[in-house]
Amino acid sequence: MEFRTVLTCLLICLHLRPGKSQSSSSGSVSNCCEGDVLFLLDSSGSVSMFEFFHMLKFLSELVQPFSLGHEQVRMALLQVSTMPHLEFGFEAYTRQQDLQEALQRTQKLGGDTNTEEALLIAKEEVLKQGIPGGAREGLPRVLVWLTDGVEPGDVQKKMAELRDEGVYVLVVSTGRGNYQVLRDVVSPPAEDHLYFVDIEDINIITEDLRNAIIEIIRAKRLQVQDITSTSAELHWRPVLAGTGYYDIRFGPVYTGNAEGNMSGSGTDQSIAGCHYQRITRPSNTSSTRLSNLCPDTTYNVTLIPQSNLDIFNTLHTVFNTNPEIHSPAQVTISESTVTSVKVSWGPLQPESIQSYQVEYSTLPTGKLHVLTVNNRQDSTVLTNLQPGTQYLVTVSASYFSGKEKAMSVKACTQEVLPSLADLHLSTVGNDSVLVKWKGGAEGLRGYWLTWEGESIQSSRQRSTLYLPPHLLSTTLTHIPHNAHICVSPVYKSARGEGLCCSARFGSGLYCRDFRC
Repeated sequence: MEFRTVLTCLLICLHLRPGKSQSSSSGSVSNCCEGDVLFLLDSSGSVSMFEFFHMLKFLSELVQPFSLGHEQVRMALLQVSTMPHLEFGFEAYTRQQDLQEALQRTQKLGGDTNTEEALLIAKEEVLKQGIPGGAREGLPRVLVWLTDGVEPGDVQKKMAELRDEGVYVLVVSTGRGNYQVLRDVVSPPAEDHLYFVDIEDINIITEDLRNAIIEIIRAKRLQVQDITSTSAELHWRPVLAGTGYYDIRFGPVYTGNAEGNMSGSGTDQSIAGCHYQRITRPSNTSSTRLSNLCPDTTYNVTLIPQSNLDIFNTLHTVFNTNPEIHSPAQVTISESTVTSVKVSWGPLQPESIQSYQVEYSTLPTGKLHVLTVNNRQDSTVLTNLQPGTQYLVTVSASYFSGKEKAMSVKACTQEVLPSLADLHLSTVGNDSVLVKWKGGAEGLRGYWLTWEGESIQSSRQRSTLYLPPHLLSTTLTHIPHNAHICVSPVYKSARGEGLCCSARFGSGLYCRDFRC
């Protein structure tokens, strides 16, 4: 019996030894992901030696394609027994070969299935973020529980706590019991994160489980930002350690095999003038500008890190350029004065536009004025305009291609607002005042008269009165002593500068200039 046990162990250990396909320089090495993955392995007495070593072999094949390191994937192994044991933590291994050797050395513990204590260790010491040896902040965390399903214990509450803290829970069970318990503890969707399989056939779920982990920890290494109609900014997480270069290929998505066209030999292909392009960038860069793109077009981008030291995954992304907006797409008027207005337009397109022309004339008919503006200027001030006048302003763009586009708006200058020429008060009796002024300027719409004073009862009184433009005087009655009286001319768009006087009964009048 002892001979058979030893022979079984020797055969399984041979299976766990890394072959050539497991070398870190093999083409299967994946730099797809960033995250921390903890494997919770049932090592209790209910698991046979045969099952245990099949689980280890399964783990070996499962993790082999991942690139390890602080900027990529880190893995830890926690064994479940009477006294759960952290076989190795996240910071233990940064090379695939070392991880594989650690799995070979892992010994079965036996004892009880103390999953609750193991989960407490996982929560407080391994998956906790920001502590020495714990998980990294800002990156996904995954717990993969491998169990035979026999008496897992009261795990639902602790698993729920982990999920509440953002940990993804996946389960592989080689038994048939406790289905409802295991379904309750995994992160949704259960059909992607819960696996029931016979131990002899566990290898059939390797790819599915690996893909489920990848979907959780997949790194967004290739991103497109600041997209315009003709350009875009490509950003990536650097993976080259100071050697090699990045090979970047991009072009419009073709009907048929778009990726095949992108990975070709560099033959110039185009769709309606949209060309395939290929550029390279040094290993110490992490962004580049993609230019000369076609508007409103779907582009496929391929980034290939080239290095003699290691092999990295080719990264892909797809994005759409914005529709072309011909300038001027908008024209606005601001900063209007009596003799000037500011005209602004956009967007600026100096790579396509040769110059702008600003034409303006009074409405309904008037002399046409033309002003030429360079292609990097998005505003100008029109001066020497007529006060209180409406203008038609047209901004035209002359493109290098010979095309033109124009947009028109209306603009108004402000009125001239003459001030009140004179104001005179005469007291009539004890509580009336005759108010006289000089006016009659062009465009006058009327006069605005206000008075304010303190009555005998010491209450503040205020009154207003609007008078038509032909009146140049009025008599105010029941006016308090020391009343403050103001008259302002009213024009179409605003009030002009007014004058104020104070009426002092029995002691004459006091007048002063006043700006309304």
